[in-house]
Parts: sequence; structure tokens; C-alpha cells
Amino acid sequence: MPGQRVPKTPAGLRTRRHIRVRSKVAGTEERPRLVVFRSHKHIYAQIVNDVTQRTLMSVSDSALKGKKSEKSTAVGKLVAEKAKAAGITKVVFDRAGYRYHGRVKAVADGAREGGLEF
Repeated sequence: MPGQRVPKTPAGLRTRRHIRVRSKVAGTEERPRLVVFRSHKHIYAQIVNDVTQRTLMSVSDSALKGKKSEKSTAVGKLVAEKAKAAGITKVVFDRAGYRYHGRVKAVADGAREGGLEF
């Protein structure tokens, strides 16, 4: 967001980091982008093709039971399973401004266990 002032709140700082990450990470036809969104209660993962600007699939932990980190690993495995069914084996990981730690890392590890290649 060049020219716009982003407030120095935690959400504003994450937005700035996300913009910085997105300037380097883009999804293509052969290698779409695996995006993670983390709220306080839930975690979501999407596979996006930035060339056509389409969300190919999305997964959330709303139907899963267990601890948040366990649900995050399950989300990663689920998104990998859906991606393999759609013929996607390689992705680019987009941490969306979050630190690669905890639940975000659990999603990435689950996706790798499920067979996705980063």
C-alpha cells in the first residue's frame, strides 16, 4: 500500500509484513500459493492461483476437534489431500505476515506430511 499510512497496531504491523512477503511470493499455474490465515480460535488455509486471481480450494479447522496446534496440522494434511486430488503437488508457502512458528509451522508441516512440496 504505497502512500497509505498503516497504523502501528499489531494488525497493522502484520499487514505491513504481509505486503512485504507478498512482494516476493506469487502463485502460478504450476506452483500456486498456499496461504495461511490465523485467528484467535481457528486457522484457515487456501490455495490461490495469482495469475488468474482464483482461489482453487480452502480448508478450515471448524469441524475438527482437539488442541489448536493439532487442528493446524490436520488442516495442513487436509489441504494437501485436496490439492493432490486436484493434481497440485508443488506450492509456494505464504505465511501472510505471521511468524513461521507454532500453528503456522504446524500447517506447513502437515501439508508436507500430506505430500505437498514447498
